[in-house]
Amino acid sequence: MPTHLEELVDFISHGNTQVRQLAVENLVPYSLSQPAIFKANQLQPITDLKLLVRDYKQIAKDVLTILINLSIDREILENLASDKSFVRTILGRITNPAESNANLISMLLANLAKYDELKDILAVERPAPKELASNNRAIDQLLDLFVKGADGTYNKAADFDYLSYLFADLAKHEEGRTYFLTKQEYDGVIPLTKMIVFTEHKSDVRRRGVASTIKNVAFEIDSHSELMAEDEINILPYLLLPITGNEEYDEEDTQSMLPDLQLLPPDKRRDSDPTIIQTHVETLMLLTTTRHGRDTLREIKVYPIIRETHLQIEDEGVREACERLVQVLMRDEEGEEKVDGGMKALEHRPNKSSERPKAMPGGGSWAKIEQEDEEDEDDDMIVEV
Repeated sequence: MPTHLEELVDFISHGNTQVRQLAVENLVPYSLSQPAIFKANQLQPITDLKLLVRDYKQIAKDVLTILINLSIDREILENLASDKSFVRTILGRITNPAESNANLISMLLANLAKYDELKDILAVERPAPKELASNNRAIDQLLDLFVKGADGTYNKAADFDYLSYLFADLAKHEEGRTYFLTKQEYDGVIPLTKMIVFTEHKSDVRRRGVASTIKNVAFEIDSHSELMAEDEINILPYLLLPITGNEEYDEEDTQSMLPDLQLLPPDKRRDSDPTIIQTHVETLMLLTTTRHGRDTLREIKVYPIIRETHLQIEDEGVREACERLVQVLMRDEEGEEKVDGGMKALEHRPNKSSERPKAMPGGGSWAKIEQEDEEDEDDDMIVEV
């Protein structure tokens, strides 16, 4: 005899719309606590849920919530992300300016990007709504949604912050990095320049995803000069401002810093999230891969900023990243005079490992949704893993 939960799962495909809706509503909490029930009959419940996303707008919120939570399971993730028809369906829905569940779709796409083959989305083409003023490439449409979502000018129900996690995972792949570094014909803009302006945005999710995207793009070593050039992508001020506080520096150091970092207000604060600070420092570390990068960071006095960050932030990951960066900046260049510039090694903490891990590409975090309180707002139920 089937259990109560098994009966609920069977009701997902019931012929009566109200029965389906009631079943889906009651299954939401079990998408986190008992995901195995959705894997019965060769993932037939997942197939049924995907059909509901396509056909029944009134229960899409609960269906999307279940799929977001279930996509953490590797088998279900592959089933969802490899279904090109399903991916096209949610792409069509997220670009609709009246879509009330656009943020949930953003979260689902962020999770689906953990499946490497979702990078194929970079080549997907579909007509763009005229309101979006984008082109016919899905990835361009998603990035334009992300930009417009910052101030709610496209869809008042969505900020599209979680798309930054999608972008971070796409940037782990060479094809993704190439996209973010290539000027697009339809607007004459390099995609990464649309993202770097959000490194100090109020949304933790947006800042975290943007930081990870920039870091992953920085693994494209041949593009470091373009990344740092003031008249090209110019990422340095967007990396340094979030890790800079209100400390006062020597006048000589200040004069050599980037103009954006001079005369900062007395209430200037570093990013409140240590993981974001660490990501930015690791990106700076990647930029030291070339001699040009090392010289540039020395010339614009990155060392004093890193020294103060190391001193002020009580976080082991941040401090280790700062120490590794300073070690590289202090290192003498082969065949040339000793590098000095007033730099001193940062103090090591007793509990730190002597083995320094190398920076590795990292995508956006997983998204999941806890069971919501009826009076809570949508934003309150989003929990990052």
